[in-house]
Amino acid sequence: MDWRFCVAPMMDWTDRHCRYFFRLLSRRARLYTEMITAPALHHGDVPRHLDFDPAEHPLALQLGGSDPAQLAHAARLGERWGYDEINLNCGCPSERVQTGSFGACLMAEPGLVSDCVRAMRDAVSVPVTVKHRIGLDASDDYAFVRDFVGAVSDAGCSVFIVHARNAVLKGLSPKENREIPPLRYDVVRRLKREFPALTIVLNGGLVDWEAIERELANVDGVMLGRAAYHDPYLLADVDRRLFGETAPPPSRAEIVEELTSYARAQHSRGVSLRAITRHVLGLYHGVRGGRRFRQMLSDATQLRAENPALLAAALREVEC
Repeated sequence: MDWRFCVAPMMDWTDRHCRYFFRLLSRRARLYTEMITAPALHHGDVPRHLDFDPAEHPLALQLGGSDPAQLAHAARLGERWGYDEINLNCGCPSERVQTGSFGACLMAEPGLVSDCVRAMRDAVSVPVTVKHRIGLDASDDYAFVRDFVGAVSDAGCSVFIVHARNAVLKGLSPKENREIPPLRYDVVRRLKREFPALTIVLNGGLVDWEAIERELANVDGVMLGRAAYHDPYLLADVDRRLFGETAPPPSRAEIVEELTSYARAQHSRGVSLRAITRHVLGLYHGVRGGRRFRQMLSDATQLRAENPALLAAALREVEC
């Protein structure tokens, strides 16, 4: 298992079509699903929530919940579906998530999180990991996150993905929670120093290779979120820079050609073209012609025709 480079779980973004696109860019980056709640898997349409393309491996299922038995059941389903990792969300600060008694508010209950981790580890053989923040609200007490990690590691969790910001539980939107609380990478570095046997992955604010390579000197891995989504071609360098691959990265044009074939296959299954193209808009970020590429793939009239050839047409506009 390797957590050296991960792409974050992002609600409404990292669905199966997004992840398939990311996998075309990097074979080695570790991908995460959107958060799926344990109650949704207990009561809902399990295949709709869990189905994925085998090409997406290595792939982690992120779960939300606080009931050990429900989480164990959900983890068992995830392993049965073929996921490589089960990740527990202890970092989402939204009030909707708090209402369900999970997400970042669970950091205040390390005993409960430990019970959840034990129940999931007893249920599955794949790694059970935790994603969390460095603190809650205005507190900058390092002992809070240290004790949380210590307690949960005692329950058998050895991989912690640490968003290097506090979670403000009242008064900030999820978007503001990603931007307003200050980044404190020093806290994550200190966790790695104090827990050298644990795998510590840094999340938050990483946007370019200079920052990624600097922080990898201090931690075991990095996780990128919106930077990877808005400028996805950044992922094309992952395998070469971090995993020693010698083959040249795929070109943007090659990615679009692969996606055109994928879109045709998905269209035959009733998947809308927009469900795929919405994730691809940033592929030519910062490249001449990128604006025209985005315009074509988000044009409502052309998307209504449900013709996967739109991807090839957009490619001709930018590559000619």
